[in-house]
Amino acid sequence: MPLLTSPFAELDLLRQPEQANDPLQAFDAADEYLLEHLAEQAPSAATRVLVLNDSFGALGISLSRHMTVISSGDSHLARLALEKNLVRNGQLFDSVPFIPASAHWQGPFDCVLLRVPKTLALLEEQLIRLQSHLAPGTQVVAGAMIKHLPRAAGDLLEKYIGPVQASLAKKKARLLIATAQDKGPFVSPYPTRYTLDTPRLELLNHANVFCREGLDIGTRAFLPHLPDNLGNARVADLGCGNGVLAIASALNNPQAQYTLVDESYMATQSALENWRAALGDREVSVRADDGLAAQSAQSLDVVLCNPPFHQQQVVGDFLAWRMFQQAREALVVGGALYIVGNRHLGYHSKLARLFRGVEQVAATPKFVVLKARK
Repeated sequence: MPLLTSPFAELDLLRQPEQANDPLQAFDAADEYLLEHLAEQAPSAATRVLVLNDSFGALGISLSRHMTVISSGDSHLARLALEKNLVRNGQLFDSVPFIPASAHWQGPFDCVLLRVPKTLALLEEQLIRLQSHLAPGTQVVAGAMIKHLPRAAGDLLEKYIGPVQASLAKKKARLLIATAQDKGPFVSPYPTRYTLDTPRLELLNHANVFCREGLDIGTRAFLPHLPDNLGNARVADLGCGNGVLAIASALNNPQAQYTLVDESYMATQSALENWRAALGDREVSVRADDGLAAQSAQSLDVVLCNPPFHQQQVVGDFLAWRMFQQAREALVVGGALYIVGNRHLGYHSKLARLFRGVEQVAATPKFVVLKARK
């Protein structure tokens, strides 16, 4: 794989999660452009930089030996990539502090480098939080590949930070350079809430939660077919989002034990708050993690999963396939994985390669609910 070469460092970076013969690299021209722009500002060792949404550590690690860097984002996989790539490039795994998007930063910052996230609600929430951490005149520099840069990103920077100047295009990347003004105060529109009729729930959703304005249609197809009569089964909601699958299941299975896992910090924050609102102090384990990678083998009886089919802007079934493999490893013999998926994704044949029995539990014109038994 090519090295990331910038005015600050030459780095050998890997994506997370790793996959054999990965055709994608762990940085792009927008990372290079952001680093070149910052170098032109001649920062000093005393410069304090906040890096937002750095998917694989390209920005934070490049700057780490030259100034004080704090990295923040909503992806646990990005945190793992930062730590592993720091070590891969001869640094301590914790030499760039990482602050989850569910926590708060300690400013002030002299500069902010920002990768525009896929979810503009996350960008909006981050810009609102920046208000008290920037002195007037501070630059907030947002970078993206042009094909992934919506006009609304510039509008949000203008609204919450200050005047925006768009750079020239370079290797199909562009920067939006906002100069901080004394604005606000602003009240965040997040978290949002919506109500379900069956089961009767109000669900809270922090800014980066998938389908935060209402229940996604895949989950809607899944909910009526969740397994019943689980007794004291150990159940995991893998890729839990706001926790709705686990909460609905737990309401019907009062003795079952639940673990909720998602790689989004805002998702697990939402899931825990929703669990407490619906189920009070009933015991639960909620964590941001790389799926079930840290789960002990044969420690679960049931896994519920509405798998994603993208990682940031990259679409594919790699993450879903990996989740199926993790579920198989974590399930006891005789345990079951229940999933919902689009018909066209062909999950039935994929699951049949891992599990001894796969059956269709339910179907709609668009979705299938499948049960795979180990």
